Amino acid sequence: MSENNAAAEQQGPNFAIQRIYTKDLSFEAPNTPAVFTEKWEPQTSVDLNSAANLISEGVYEVELSITVTAKLGEKTAYLIEVKQAGIFGISGFSESDLGAMLHSYCPNILFPYVREVITDVVTKGSFPQMLLAPINFDALYAQHLQQQQPQAEGGQDGATSH
Repeated sequence: MSENNAAAEQQGPNFAIQRIYTKDLSFEAPNTPAVFTEKWEPQTSVDLNSAANLISEGVYEVELSITVTAKLGEKTAYLIEVKQAGIFGISGFSESDLGAMLHSYCPNILFPYVREVITDVVTKGSFPQMLLAPINFDALYAQHLQQQQPQAEGGQDGATSH
């Protein structure tokens, strides 16, 4: 086994997509059919999250969760929640590069799939097509690292939280 690890390290970083799938999907249109009679000028909110889990050595599941809520005034026109996931073989990366792969590169790969699911489901719900704007996962990950930095520095000063 250690010979395999040494050979993998000599080959350099490896990345492979093993599988991409919709893990969870929920669509609600609680105020139909009344919302169909109103002028379509929705206030739309998009919440997004990603998570990564180690499945086995060098194999990770990355999950991109997106919730889209469209409201007409106080009425919810629709609410859609999608968890798009992928299984990725990732090895030979430094710790910092692995973090970027799991929380930026892989979500970038998953995003077009979740975008398609949302567009299809909203259209099948008889609403105007919903196209999510592109998301800069690199910038989101960099922002996340900046937010983590003060917490890490606080811990080095001897400050602890309980």
